[in-house]
Amino acid sequence: MMIITDTVFKAGDAKRTDIVKAEYDHCTFSGLDLSDGDFSSYKFVDCTFNDCNLSLVKTFKTGLCNVRFVNCKLLGWRFEQCNPFALEVIFEKCLLQHATFYKLSLKKTLFRNCVLHETDFSDSDFSEADFSGSDLAGSVFDNTKLDKADFRSAFNYVINPVTNRIKKARFSSTGLKGLVGAFDIRVED
Repeated sequence: MMIITDTVFKAGDAKRTDIVKAEYDHCTFSGLDLSDGDFSSYKFVDCTFNDCNLSLVKTFKTGLCNVRFVNCKLLGWRFEQCNPFALEVIFEKCLLQHATFYKLSLKKTLFRNCVLHETDFSDSDFSEADFSGSDLAGSVFDNTKLDKADFRSAFNYVINPVTNRIKKARFSSTGLKGLVGAFDIRVED
């Protein structure tokens, strides 16, 4: 497989056809519309995606090692199809609606100020993950390990403490509704 290193791909200079099947090492992708693309068997190591539309990208055996997504749109991503070896991702100000992380171990993952509507975290390990400022409306947490995860400034989540591990996870008092909602208990201000 071809290796491409230390390259910047930005809107106006690069087209979707310039992103060929390869291993990308220390590359930056800025302002690109790569929606509906096929990244199957591509590999990204120490790369950053800024302001990119990556919606509905095929991710079968895609390698994502220390990849940062900033202000990106990743609708419908199936992270569970990615290569699990060294899978490490960071999300800042991203839109991740209808994404799935089913059965993945992504400890210490950062989701800062993201929209994670209807995202599936079932049967996964997100221990020590940071969901700061993220909107989790409709997201599914079922049999999810969330030990020491930070939800203090996250909102719109519903996490059942009986069906998920939340030992030493951090929540704000305003977020308690998201923990008792599964029990049909009303918390009034």
